[in-house]
Amino acid sequence: MKSNPALDRCVAVLAIAGLALLAVMGSFDWAGAQSRRDGKRDEFGPSRTAGAPLFAVVSLSDQRVTIYDANGKILQSPVSSGATGYETPAGIYSVVQKKAVHASNVYEDGNMPFMQRITWTGIALHAGVLPGQPASHGCVRLPYAFAQHLFDLTDIGLRVIVVRDDIRPSDIAHPALFKPNPARREAVLATPPVDRSSARARVGVASSESESSSSPGSARHLQILKSIAAARTAEAEAAGKRAGEARQAAARKAAEAAPAARMLRAAESNHAKAEELLKAAERQLEGASSPEGTTQAEQAKAKALAKVAETQAQVQAARTQAQAKIDAAERAAQEAKASEAAKDAAVEAADAATRRTSPVSVFISRKTQRLYVRQAHQPVFEGPIAIRDADKPIGSYVFTALGYRDNAEVRWSVVSMYRSPDSAAPAAQAKRGRTDARTEAASADVAGAKAALDRVAIPRDALDRISEVVLPGSSLIISDEGASIETGKDTDFVVLMSGEPQGGIKTRRREPRYRNDDFFGPSPFGGFPFFSN
Repeated sequence: MKSNPALDRCVAVLAIAGLALLAVMGSFDWAGAQSRRDGKRDEFGPSRTAGAPLFAVVSLSDQRVTIYDANGKILQSPVSSGATGYETPAGIYSVVQKKAVHASNVYEDGNMPFMQRITWTGIALHAGVLPGQPASHGCVRLPYAFAQHLFDLTDIGLRVIVVRDDIRPSDIAHPALFKPNPARREAVLATPPVDRSSARARVGVASSESESSSSPGSARHLQILKSIAAARTAEAEAAGKRAGEARQAAARKAAEAAPAARMLRAAESNHAKAEELLKAAERQLEGASSPEGTTQAEQAKAKALAKVAETQAQVQAARTQAQAKIDAAERAAQEAKASEAAKDAAVEAADAATRRTSPVSVFISRKTQRLYVRQAHQPVFEGPIAIRDADKPIGSYVFTALGYRDNAEVRWSVVSMYRSPDSAAPAAQAKRGRTDARTEAASADVAGAKAALDRVAIPRDALDRISEVVLPGSSLIISDEGASIETGKDTDFVVLMSGEPQGGIKTRRREPRYRNDDFFGPSPFGGFPFFSN
């Protein structure tokens, strides 16, 4: 059959138009369009004023991400997670790096705009094409506009929870959850007020009178901690400046003393040579066997004595001239050493004060039967923990401190990794990545979370240390799993669900960039090297 050129051109145009439409559909804001059709506000924010994002929940089955602040859902969007063989692993992560412009060094044409990395091996949230099904190499693709908006809202450390089926957080209260130390509260109450206007400047910090109180974790409390950190940082900067000036002064004094010191060493060397000549003349005099020899030896001795006297005077003059400069150089060197030590102490104090402004993260692993504490992505404490019926599963739960009530009690929420203990069994592969995206998120398994808390007994010393640093955003993870090898330098805890596909991790797996003792090292609380599976 003969080809019709006009028809062929028409088909080609339609094909190109179809491809363009697919590309647009991949980045189209489906959730926003649906909400607008329903007369609701789109996913760029709820009707209320949104606070600072605390965590994100990525549902693999529903192919969507939901962002929560202390009062509930604030953003939602469709996503495209890892395709078969490259699955995005279900687990607990946090943002460890942000780059507005980034390209993959593994895959060609792997542009990753507004990249928020959740593992150092390359899994991230980023803008990309959404074909309506899992299609990435392990990352979580977001619509471009949503990725840009989210990038502007989040900070390093945002908790990212990847679940098989969508779970929404539920409020929870339990005696085992951390609460402020009363002694710390009294200390905070005794602290002078600070300017509350600066506390309101940051998104997500409430400005109500109750929130502006002195309660630990309140806006004022956090501002006090930040003020202390700022003061310590300023002190460290000033100490660094003083240390630099002291080093320069020591170098100048050493340079000034150097010529005088060389002259003194030369005079001392000449004096030593004169003394050797005198000794030689004395030996010659003692061995003289004739009057002529004696006379010559006496003359040589007299000359040597005169030379010794001359060089002694030169040494004395050089020492008088050089000693002041040498003493000044030695004093300057000691002052530089002391300034350097003061700078190191000030930097350490500033780092500690800055860490106290960050939420604390606690991980209890049934696998290792140990408790681990991190703050600002740095290890703080580690030790054993008693778990009742440690041979039986306990589940996996993420508890988050949302804020403080008027009575200074901590508000907590929980996200369970599964809807119930029974649903933790591996699901059929066909269920993963369904594209209807119309199912409602299930409530977290509060009963299972409370049962897990009932089974753990946190040592009192660890509890006291943790309670001193509980701020909004602090978290407690309880899991049957151990910490992933992805947990390391500059990360929070990474916990993977062993019963779920982990293609996105396996395709990137490599040796750890750091040895355990490189990034855990000696703890100020006597911690031990961290466990990784």
